[in-house]
Amino acid sequence: MVILVVATTADPASIGPASAFLYMPGWSPGPSLQEGIESFSNGEVRLLKHEKSIVREDDLDLRWETAIGEPVSEVIFLSRHTAVSSRPALTVHPIGVPHLKDDETPPQGGRPGWAAQPNPRIGPWLRLLKQIATDQGLVPEFEITLEATHHGPVTNTPTMFLEIGSTEEYWGRQDAAQAIALLLWQGLGLGGGTPVGTWNRGNEKILLGIGGGHYAPRHMDIVLKDGVWVGHLLSGYSLPMEEPAKGNSKSNSNSQEINGMWKHAIRVSYEATKSAFPGGEVMAHLDHKSFKGWQKNAITNFLTEHNIKIGKPDDFV
Repeated sequence: MVILVVATTADPASIGPASAFLYMPGWSPGPSLQEGIESFSNGEVRLLKHEKSIVREDDLDLRWETAIGEPVSEVIFLSRHTAVSSRPALTVHPIGVPHLKDDETPPQGGRPGWAAQPNPRIGPWLRLLKQIATDQGLVPEFEITLEATHHGPVTNTPTMFLEIGSTEEYWGRQDAAQAIALLLWQGLGLGGGTPVGTWNRGNEKILLGIGGGHYAPRHMDIVLKDGVWVGHLLSGYSLPMEEPAKGNSKSNSNSQEINGMWKHAIRVSYEATKSAFPGGEVMAHLDHKSFKGWQKNAITNFLTEHNIKIGKPDDFV
């Protein structure tokens, strides 16, 4: 089994960390997946470089296995991050667009209604990234944060994105690129240390974040604590809910009465997280303050109906 790290030459926040990573010892040229996609090998790690948008090359894990004969255990994408605030940031997040209907076109890749398996390293690597960024003097200038589940490309193995944001001024910052490269180097154990975030456990709890904003602050407060595992993070925009019809009680909303893709989004995100953490117990953590009463009641009822436990912050530590 090999680990794919994927970068694109079309993005300075992607090729910058990839170049810094390749500068570290142990690399050798690898086979080309196809014209325009070259690779480099270091132990069980394969770094792929292509020329397209980072969210447009679907099924790289399956294509690699078919062409090269090496099964892929996980995929890590390097990318830029954009934000209205323009605040410098280093971010980590799972991917998918589980809230989109079949007839909707994902604006940034992926497949409507789909959620990738979240990479189990997301929580441990967020904490490691914060430590590295602090040691490198990037904090407090750069915010170290999770992002909610969003965009593509389509993958078939546990996946996460590592991003540098949030404007062109920061995408090309060499110190930020070096921090991401160190995260990869240390996190994957290429320097001879123990890899960080490898899931080989059972009976541990995994946080499935439901509700809140794009940067998942209430979920992140928990994930920053040592030993916490995290799967998908569904922000409010990934839980589209139609208000109950007039005459129905909003205060006691039955989940079947509330239309929208929110139920599908929760279901597929739960199943994808469960698949990524075999033997673990996936528990929902709700950002209660982000919901209206009828929304919270509907979500709580839906989780109960589907035997998905709801955890309090202390349950995940």
